[in-house]
Order: sequence, then C-alpha cells, then structure tokens
Amino acid sequence: MPQPHSAATLIGSVQRAMRLLESVAEHEHGAPAKQLARETGLALPTAYHLLRTLVYEGYLRREKGLFFLGEAAERLGSSGAAQKRRSTVADTLAQWRDSIGVPVYYARYHDGEIEVMCVSDTPGNPAVEEWADFRETGHAHAIGQCLLSQLDEDARRDHLDRYPVQPVTRYTVRDNHTLLGRLERIGRMEPVVERQEYALGTVCAAIPITLGATVGTMAISLPARQADRLLLAARQLQSEIGRKLGSIGLCISI
Repeated sequence: MPQPHSAATLIGSVQRAMRLLESVAEHEHGAPAKQLARETGLALPTAYHLLRTLVYEGYLRREKGLFFLGEAAERLGSSGAAQKRRSTVADTLAQWRDSIGVPVYYARYHDGEIEVMCVSDTPGNPAVEEWADFRETGHAHAIGQCLLSQLDEDARRDHLDRYPVQPVTRYTVRDNHTLLGRLERIGRMEPVVERQEYALGTVCAAIPITLGATVGTMAISLPARQADRLLLAARQLQSEIGRKLGSIGLCISI
C-alpha cells in the first residue's frame, strides 16, 4: 500500500517548483528544460515532472520547447503589485493621520460611483461611521461633494439622476439645484468643507486630487466641537499631499 507523502516531501516539492518559477522569470525569451534543471540544481526527470505540472496549472506555458511564465503566475504578480500599491497608500495616510492628528480618507470616483478606498484612524480619533451609504449620499459629505465638483456638468447630473439629493441631517443641502450651484462655486484646488451634513456632531474637509483620468480626494474629519481646527488641518493635509503626490501618484491613479 503506498505511503502518504511526508510534510517534508511536500514542502520540498513546493520549494523545487518555486525555484523553477524563479528561474523561468529570469528568462524573458524563455528557456529549455535542460537549462532550467541545470540552473536550479534539479535532476532532469524531476525538472520535467515539475515543469509539466506547472504548465498544466497555468503557471508556465511551453512554446517550441521553451518555458515562459503563464497567466496564473502573471496574475499573482499583478495581485502582488496591487497589494503593494494599497500598502503604500495606507502607510502614507497613517503618516498624515499621526502628523495632523485626524482620521484621513482616500476616495475616488470610478465608473460612476463614489468609492472610499482607504481610511486611516485611531481609537482616539475614529473615522466617521458609514451609517448611510457613502455612494448614495455624495451630496451630503465632503468626499462626495469634492469628487462631484471635479466632474463635468453632464457627469454630475447623471450622478444625481441615479442618487438624487435627499435629507441626511437637518443641515444637508435640500435639492439638486442648490447642490449644483454650490459645486459650481468651489475653487479648483480649494478644500471642500461640510459641517454636520452627513453626520451630526462631525465636520469634514476634502482636498481634490486629479491625476490623469483619476478623480480622487483625500479628506479629514473632526468632531464638531473642534470645528475651529478644520481649515488649518485641511491646509496641513493639502501641504502634505503636495510633498508626497509624486511618490504615491502612481499608486492612486491605477
């Protein structure tokens, strides 16, 4: 009766397969099995077996006797790159959170929707609770107003056709016409401020970010009792964005 593979044997097989993948990745124009076996120090029969398995699983592809990275391996690489971009943005927001002493948000307008991509807060300075869907209440919060202010008139009206203005608190703008007028008056690079329009007891400010086709914003929030800090904190954030935008621009534009 065949004995089950030991853990050491299974781990060894994975290690050998990973060495082959790494070796293939170093050859842009492909490499034959014999060369890969030699570079990884594997016996040729072992290398052949692992290479066939990796081709079958989609991690490699074989063309005219040469092995190349397959779609599955490329997806892994893309996922890793995306994770690194998210980590870079999260780390940057955390630095701003700590230096300014406020929760910091990154959001974008993508495919007709408001998307909050990252939030950095602390127990002492918590983020605003999303008690009403951010996508549907863009008229009521600084993030949404900032994003909508960067769109052209047709895109704004399309958004409001799908998500019409409705009361969220007693301070919320009351109708589409009033909101559109407000958006028209927002300066191109001015912070967008709202006071208790989305959540009672909270004031927010958002800074517009436009990179290529990406419409985005960085925002902060404060308890209403600290409203006198809001504009100063927003200017601090704007200054930090100006210093860091070059290094994180690619991360937030993809």
